[in-house]
Amino acid sequence: MTGTRFVLFAARFAVGLGMACTLFAQQPAPAQGGGSRGGGAGAAVGARGGGRGAAPAARIPLFFKEEWKNESGEYEPKITQASIANPNLELKLYGPSAKEILIAGASNNESNPTHPWTGMCTTPCGVGLRDKARYVDLTGLSRIKWLTKMSGLHKIHPVVRLADGTLLVGDFADGSIADWQEREFSLTGIQWFRLDSERGVTTGNAVPNPDLSKVDEVGFMDLMPGSGHGAGGWADVAKFEVYGKPVPR
Repeated sequence: MTGTRFVLFAARFAVGLGMACTLFAQQPAPAQGGGSRGGGAGAAVGARGGGRGAAPAARIPLFFKEEWKNESGEYEPKITQASIANPNLELKLYGPSAKEILIAGASNNESNPTHPWTGMCTTPCGVGLRDKARYVDLTGLSRIKWLTKMSGLHKIHPVVRLADGTLLVGDFADGSIADWQEREFSLTGIQWFRLDSERGVTTGNAVPNPDLSKVDEVGFMDLMPGSGHGAGGWADVAKFEVYGKPVPR
């Protein structure tokens, strides 16, 4: 082979080799872990709920809502079972003067909606609500939402009665004197104390890790006596909602 032919052959060989390398580099890399079965890293992320196409985790649903009623024709009657608007709920009262809780306000008045009012209680007092057919699981991200207004230094606290009859009141306290305030809060992190329903007072130390997976009643407690009509000291509690998982009785 002459020198000229050798140079021409070498040049053609180099060009061909370069094209082959380029085509090889453009081929897609094989899928990890089984390619055609769709078991790659993207599928694994989706299965864990972190992929873009994963369905969002559902919020814990509404278990019950109570907005109260007054069909007696009386002005501020004492609270009774007839005051409960939700037909699935039973009224429970806590404290020796809880029967003095009145139903005030009006359903068509946003500035003063229908609500229990603790102003006439001469002792701590509170209200519980019990679903007739179901317990409620208040573990995890369960929560309560309430619409409240306070006077003086009064606050309200959440109350639960467990399936074994244990009555507990939480250290979470809420309420504003400025205006009606809607607040939604998680039960996670709340410390619970035993509540003596007959006296309306807490007893003993905090209960460690109470089992909230089967709760019989849910309500609220005003741990201060009321001051009567007029500005002073009392609690108003209008809309009351519980979000938890139903458990058959």
